[in-house]
Amino acid sequence: MDIQCQAVFDPSLSSYVCAHCSPDCYVNKAERVAKGKGYDVYVLSGGSCMPRILKQKEYEGVVGVACGAEVMLSGEKLSSMGVAWQSVSLLKNGCANTFFNMETLIRTL
Repeated sequence: MDIQCQAVFDPSLSSYVCAHCSPDCYVNKAERVAKGKGYDVYVLSGGSCMPRILKQKEYEGVVGVACGAEVMLSGEKLSSMGVAWQSVSLLKNGCANTFFNMETLIRTL
């Protein structure tokens, strides 16, 4: 997320809700694709937010987009909870102006 992002934080899920403010935003594009395929979408500031969501909702599997470190941490947590998971790694790490391969996400979903 960057300074232009207008997402709103939902404290009940420790997740941001995309405001669809920019058609070029990777989060906006990814959310539209995922929701179009029937997925629930959560924009998290880190993998540590995931258990809170998984306590409120039951999922058989999770697909995440994250940096390598978050993939490892989240994967360990999901595995310990018995939740199947796959990930799409960021091509540019960091907390702002990151990106990933959209085609990889689409194939993974």
